[in-house]
Amino acid sequence: MKGGKLIVFSAPSGSGKTTIVRHLLGQPELNLAFSVSATSRPRRPREHQGEHYYFMSVSEFKKHIKNGDFLEWEEVYRDNFYGTLKSEVERLWAEGKNVIFDIDVAGGLRIKKKFPDQTLAVFVKPPSVDELKIRLKKRSTEDDDKINMRIAKASVELATAPQFDKIIKNYDLDTALKEATELVAAYIADKS
Repeated sequence: MKGGKLIVFSAPSGSGKTTIVRHLLGQPELNLAFSVSATSRPRRPREHQGEHYYFMSVSEFKKHIKNGDFLEWEEVYRDNFYGTLKSEVERLWAEGKNVIFDIDVAGGLRIKKKFPDQTLAVFVKPPSVDELKIRLKKRSTEDDDKINMRIAKASVELATAPQFDKIIKNYDLDTALKEATELVAAYIADKS
C-alpha cells in the first residue's frame, strides 16, 4: 500500500476528536477524505451503513481479521470490534485524497507504526476526566455502565498521549479547531 498522507486523530471518547475531524473535512483546501471504520457494535439511531461505520456481525468481523483485510483492528470492549479496512484506505488514495481517521488510541498508534513516514498522529486531550464524563452523559447515547467503562479506559488512553506526534488540548473548541487546521495544513504542504 502506497498513497497519500494519513492523518490520525485519536482520543478518549468525549474529547472532541469527531468534532475536530468534521471541521477539517469541511476545509476543501486540505483535500481530505474520511476513512469509515468497520465495527461489530450495534448501529445507533441515525447512523447509516458506509457513512458512519461499516456495520458487521462479530462473525463477519472475525472473518475479515482471518483474511487479513484490516490495516488495524481491536476488540475495544467484549465482542465490540473496530477496525480500518485496507480497501477503504486504498479506495480513498485512488481518489487522490489524504485520508483522515477518527479512531481509538490503539488503532491510531498501529497506523503510525505501519506508516511512520506517511502519518501525522494527533492526540486530542480533554480538559479533565470529569469533563469527559459530563460530555458523555450529555450525548445520551449510552447507559451509566458504558459511560463508566469509557471513563476507566480514558485514564489508560491519556497515558499514551506522548506517543503521538502532536497533542491538541481541547479546552476551548475554537482554539482547538484553529490549531488542528493549521497543523494539518502544514503537514499536507510538507513534501518531505
